[in-house]
Amino acid sequence: MEGGKPEKQPMDFETGPVNPHDLVSSDDEIDYSVEPEFYDPKLDDVDELWVNKQRKSRSSDAVLSCPACFTTLCLDSQRHEKYVTQYRAMFVRNCTVRTDQILREGKQEKKSKRKRKTNAGPDLGSSEPKDDAQGLIYRPVCCSVCSTEVGVLDEEEVYHFFNVIPSNS
Repeated sequence: MEGGKPEKQPMDFETGPVNPHDLVSSDDEIDYSVEPEFYDPKLDDVDELWVNKQRKSRSSDAVLSCPACFTTLCLDSQRHEKYVTQYRAMFVRNCTVRTDQILREGKQEKKSKRKRKTNAGPDLGSSEPKDDAQGLIYRPVCCSVCSTEVGVLDEEEVYHFFNVIPSNS
């Protein structure tokens, strides 16, 4: 306090404090009696027909979306029997296959750290498989919109999704 005057509080304006009853909510400004111009009650039926045409009337376990940007990645997928959060599909959209990377699946014997260092593993930079003893080869699959890794593509060109958001189809 300087000279007997109270200091101004941060919420006090030159005109004085704001009365909360004077504020107008955005809900007060919207007229809900008029239908918005962008609303189409028939649009869901049209969308359903489009999806069924894309699937060629096959049934699907889920529609898969990217977990980062919610872009649709697959309309026709099968859920894994054992790992219920994983799906496989043959026809995808908005996906990019990383051809510059190879992921291998194989049975690795437990070796000591010393042996692992001396026996260099397979060249992961090569684009061609060496032999069947090294295991299955997969290529990473990313969302083409945000580049989030969402799954892998196997040698038989089947997509395996493990990082997706499933929704009812």
